[in-house]
Amino acid sequence: MTAGSTAIQTKSLTILEDQMQHEFLACKKAEHYASTFQDAQLKNLANQLAASHRQRYDRLFNYLNSHV
Repeated sequence: MTAGSTAIQTKSLTILEDQMQHEFLACKKAEHYASTFQDAQLKNLANQLAASHRQRYDRLFNYLNSHV
């Protein structure tokens, strides 16, 4: 990588891709569980968890797009 370059190395891209996949899957699972819970507290907790994973996914996505 040259000085001043903002390119992401291949290994870093692989790690970023894996982390994004984990966050996406965790978000979808939490959303699914939230839709199945009857208890309002559990539903709220699952929705908060989904939002947290979605936020981390969005941050990773924005980081990736900033280096394109």
